[in-house]
Amino acid sequence: MADPLILIENLRRAFPSGDGYVEALKGIDLTIEAGEMVAIIGASGSGKSTLMNVLGCLDKPTSGTYRVSGKPTDALGPDDLAALRREHFGFIFQRYNLLAELTAAGNVEIPAIYAGQRSADRLEKAHQLLDRLGMADRAEHRPGQLSGGQQQRVSIARALMNDADVILADEPTGALDKKSSEEVLRILHELHEDGRTVIIVTHDPEVAAQAERIIEISDGEIIADRQTRPAKQIQSAERPATSGQSASAWKAAVDRFSEAFQMALLAMRAHKLRTSLTMLGIVIGIASVVCVLALGEGSQRQVLENIRRLGTNTLEIFPGKNFGDLRSGRIRTLVVSDAAELEKQYFAAAVTPTVSSSGTVRFGPVEANAQISGVGDQYFAAKATELVEGRLLDTDSIRFRTQEVVIDENTRNTLFPGATDTAIGSVIFIDTVPCLVIGIVSSSQSSFGGRQNLSVYLPYTTVQTRFLGSTSLRSIILRVDESTDMDVAEQTVTDMLTQRHGAKDFFILNTDEIRQSITSTTQTMALLISAIALISLAVGGIGVMNIMLVSVSERITEIGVRMAVGARQGDILQQFLIEAVLVCLISGVLGILAALGFGVLFSMLGSSFSLVYSNTAIVSAVICATLIGVVFGYLPARNASRLDPSEVLSRS
Repeated sequence: MADPLILIENLRRAFPSGDGYVEALKGIDLTIEAGEMVAIIGASGSGKSTLMNVLGCLDKPTSGTYRVSGKPTDALGPDDLAALRREHFGFIFQRYNLLAELTAAGNVEIPAIYAGQRSADRLEKAHQLLDRLGMADRAEHRPGQLSGGQQQRVSIARALMNDADVILADEPTGALDKKSSEEVLRILHELHEDGRTVIIVTHDPEVAAQAERIIEISDGEIIADRQTRPAKQIQSAERPATSGQSASAWKAAVDRFSEAFQMALLAMRAHKLRTSLTMLGIVIGIASVVCVLALGEGSQRQVLENIRRLGTNTLEIFPGKNFGDLRSGRIRTLVVSDAAELEKQYFAAAVTPTVSSSGTVRFGPVEANAQISGVGDQYFAAKATELVEGRLLDTDSIRFRTQEVVIDENTRNTLFPGATDTAIGSVIFIDTVPCLVIGIVSSSQSSFGGRQNLSVYLPYTTVQTRFLGSTSLRSIILRVDESTDMDVAEQTVTDMLTQRHGAKDFFILNTDEIRQSITSTTQTMALLISAIALISLAVGGIGVMNIMLVSVSERITEIGVRMAVGARQGDILQQFLIEAVLVCLISGVLGILAALGFGVLFSMLGSSFSLVYSNTAIVSAVICATLIGVVFGYLPARNASRLDPSEVLSRS
């Protein structure tokens, strides 16, 4: 003998109430065969709705046995129960519970999406069902554009979408006028004639009288079960098979993702202001992070450029222990031959001895104090000094101790005001020594004197003989080849000069250490500001979580309906998670655009350096925004997916 379609034995359902429990169902025993049309009638609070929720696998009994086609349901998990609802049950609700954002056809399609039917097949079937119910001309209308009777027809079409064995109708005529009620009851009779089991839950005796069997429930117990007319039992297998084919597993998953993505967009559009305010925090945070990184990169490049003007990759050797060594002036061991030996090293890109003095420069009536630097012919290469006009000192200038001078732009502007084109070829006096101006270089960038000092450059041999009367050197500047590690070069120079001098009577200024120190400082500042920006991102993420929690509470009906028609927990989780990620991802893109706009504005303000954006920073910002959506959107999405469908529908 075949198992009955529905078999309930000693079923109880209790709900917490204060310190105890209230029993809504008390030891129910019930059998319903396939093809029956049954009415469950009772007053409000009698337990009929609770029984319907248990029958439709929206709720689980506290104790007892519930079997569907001989299969027990008590050990089934949430997704297995969702499969039962999806494959065996169709729900018709008193309040219709249609999703306002979707068209009539879109509402009818929902169960087939979770069942994995192909897109074309389910759309065709949705239109066929609406046509059968007289709704063909309303297929593209939204629920707000339909009357109550029309909405209930859409609800019936949705219940039929997966060819359910059992139609559960909860007060199907409760919100309808008499004419619409009669039409709905007529449709239910047609469904029964097709071989479906129809279970109507109602408090109206006239509606109950339409059934072949009436089960009366009171205070959680069945008090009457009478047959009003002979049952017309029809095995569900006699009904036509479901039309259409199921899509492959991956295609079904893509369809569900597409549906979730579409609903996320619709939800965002339906609450534009709330969505915009939610996105604002993320936009500010992402823009801040990108701008800070761009500012940090820009400032570092500017610092490196300034150091380059001082002379990048250079070692400058001075006599004494350090700059404050009082004995350094008496140390005479740093000589030109040291520079010649250093020039032989494999890593030497440029080497120059230097001496220095200060004095007065004069041209005509104009007189000013200037720094007098005696340099070798490789000095300008070692210091990466830019030639503006004329030529530089050469080996003949050094060998013949010529009275040729290269001046910087500050000196030119001071001595030749308003007639700067006459500087080359002019003779200026440095102290009492006449010197021919052969070239003009850019003013040096110095951390000690800035760019305002006047500097003149003569052959070091000329300065030694005509100004100092000494052959000792102030320093030797060595520019290290780019391929050589600065620390290795410094150690090699130290070892060589210590061996030559018999003692370490010198110290070395490594400009790479200055570069590293300044770069480290700028990186620290960038990290500090980035931390502040990350706090902004965290605050924005918390805002996303709060708004998503509110969104879950506002969309209780939608969640309940989707669960009733067979949505898995993963489907609900996916939908709300997609929405959170989408909000954050769009915010990330807007934040990047805002950062780029800030960079344009920053450059228009005439700053000495510009923001330098890196692709890594931009990609990282997008990834960061996505992670914020996942991390902060997960909890609300998880909460939504774990809601009890019966509780959700009772609150809607």
